[in-house]
Amino acid sequence: MTASVREFKTKLSRYLKRAAAGEEVTVTSRGRPIARLVRVAPQGGRQPSEAEVRRRLAAMPGIILPTGPKPRGSKHPMRIRKGEKTLSQIVLEDRR
Repeated sequence: MTASVREFKTKLSRYLKRAAAGEEVTVTSRGRPIARLVRVAPQGGRQPSEAEVRRRLAAMPGIILPTGPKPRGSKHPMRIRKGEKTLSQIVLEDRR
């Protein structure tokens, strides 16, 4: 079964019930598949370990796992001049 993003959002409960029943739902954006909703296989009550999750992710095409430590913030943060917009303000305006 296929659903557009808009339809998927408006009828989310219906698609979740279908996925729980074993049906696969492919979500599309502008006609191209972007996500797949499937029923979760029972794990016997246990959560997969971090190593298992990393192995599964590494096996997926197009997934590149980080190899180094987490990035830290800048040692020299930028100062904003009075009257200038912050980056978050610019991004929010761009999204409108």
